[in-house]
Amino acid sequence: MSHGVSTIVRASERPPRILLINPNTTQGVTDLVAGHVRGIAGGAAEIVAVTGRFGARYIASRAASAIAGHAALDALAAHGDGCDAVYLACFGDPGLMALREVSRVPVVGMAEAACRAACGAGGRFAIVTGGVLWGPMLTEFVATLGLSDRLACVRTVAPTGGEIAADPDAALSQLAAACRACAEADGAEAVILGGAALAGLAARIQPAVPVPVLCSVEAGTRAVLAAAGAGGLGRAAPTLASTGLSPALAALLGGA
Repeated sequence: MSHGVSTIVRASERPPRILLINPNTTQGVTDLVAGHVRGIAGGAAEIVAVTGRFGARYIASRAASAIAGHAALDALAAHGDGCDAVYLACFGDPGLMALREVSRVPVVGMAEAACRAACGAGGRFAIVTGGVLWGPMLTEFVATLGLSDRLACVRTVAPTGGEIAADPDAALSQLAAACRACAEADGAEAVILGGAALAGLAARIQPAVPVPVLCSVEAGTRAVLAAAGAGGLGRAAPTLASTGLSPALAALLGGA
């Protein structure tokens, strides 16, 4: 009897477990982001980091983003048991609303968390990221949050997130110039440096930019740490008959 009681006490006292989903298929990006998240969280949470099982190496188009949404759902179904919150660690938040629809615990998207953190600082914000196709995609994303009137601009640099992750030093000057232009030409009062592959670069760019530069990875981490302490949502996934999905995802969508 005493053994059972002690087990319950230990379970209740464990730090929250956060499922970190990188919905692209590059393990190096998962490792990069997870390292930064663990550094920010310290001992306040256990981070379970997973990489997309299928899809694009890097997400830099609408098609890649659509596939990544499926990969994120697949990862939740396979790895979500026992987790207290989910961190969708991809700027652009592919599949965010679908994850929230089926998850029994809070789901935080990196891009949404960063945009809301930027708004909390007051004034208008801008976004800088890698990959030219992200410009219209992120403008539309901000509109879905109802924050278009707070968005000063979205500026992109030519290197994709994957290329920046492979050689961040080569992209620093371009990223810094884009961030400065957001402040000086577009009137932004804060700039989000967006992208999992750009983790840790905001602090390096900040000295060259006259307004605060927010790291999207850090903003999402702080939001998911807060969400993990809020408890489960107490809801079941809607039932959906399906064909061809992974067994875990079919079971989740089937209400099993």
